[in-house]
Amino acid sequence: MKALVYTAPGKVEVQDIPVPEGRSGMAKVKMHYCGVCGTDIGIFAGKHPRAQAPLTLGHEFVGSIEEICDGSGRFAPGDRVVAYPLISCGHCLACRTGHPHVCETLKLIGIDRDGGMAGYAWIDEDVLFKVPDTLSDQIAALVEPLAVVVRSLHQAEFNLLDTTVVTGAGPIGVLTAIVLKHSGASRIIVSDVDDARLELCRSFGFETVNVRDASLVDYVKDSTNGEGVDIVFECSGVESAAVEMTKILRIGGTICMTGIHKAPRTVDLREMNFKEQKLIGTRVYTKREFEMSVAYAQELAADLEKVITQTVPLSKSEGIFAMIADPSVNAVKVLVDCQA
Repeated sequence: MKALVYTAPGKVEVQDIPVPEGRSGMAKVKMHYCGVCGTDIGIFAGKHPRAQAPLTLGHEFVGSIEEICDGSGRFAPGDRVVAYPLISCGHCLACRTGHPHVCETLKLIGIDRDGGMAGYAWIDEDVLFKVPDTLSDQIAALVEPLAVVVRSLHQAEFNLLDTTVVTGAGPIGVLTAIVLKHSGASRIIVSDVDDARLELCRSFGFETVNVRDASLVDYVKDSTNGEGVDIVFECSGVESAAVEMTKILRIGGTICMTGIHKAPRTVDLREMNFKEQKLIGTRVYTKREFEMSVAYAQELAADLEKVITQTVPLSKSEGIFAMIADPSVNAVKVLVDCQA
């Protein structure tokens, strides 16, 4: 079968590799589509601390079951499925106290073991979820990043009519804003440096600020009578957002750290004290939130479809990371067609 294999920093290859073998309790899944995540970009760059070459990439995938090895009866050949890709140890403190999604040795399919940018994969049956017939394969491939956003809103304790800022208009930032719209946010301001991504945000009705041309702090203060917003979702992972997030948040407001910062940042802790602001972290999602996102994707399908900007055949995917990095391409969410 063909697979997109990370072979060295800055290098991926489409290789013909053997179809892996399954074991009891696993299903052989024919891959249909797999999304490219920011984590995949980090792996390609050689910056992920765990990913080791050779590695078949991909943890945001949808496919159909072709075979089940000693299954439970929950699934049958032909079922379309998505997979909860987290692998927890089951015995650390987090796992023992009901938080296996933040396991001390958390691993993921597509990072710590071969993933879904391939013709087939064998997946443990107990992490599979059926895809409704009304949900397209392409939208189903967005269930995993959608689950990240669902977790983020839960962690932030979002309330109806909250005012919000989303810093960063990458895939997670755009999905966050979409979920906020459907969840009843009274105001959604999205900041970024990319005009094309901000134009996409404006097509959804969001306010936008290009922080290369204007001050986000001034915009928020001027448009809120100096009060700030209820919640800031930091989705960019960049230093300037960390510096400014306390300044655009109201007294008693919440900052939700959705984006992963790869280095220590300067944060105005004095302002957090004086304003009694709350800072909450969020990492991936629970199994329940992943399951919820399968159903939720149906409600958001029309908006989610607009986020998918490119689909690349697996057979021609060796240049996919160069394409994503090219600003003229205007990539937001890119899918790999695993059967093309």
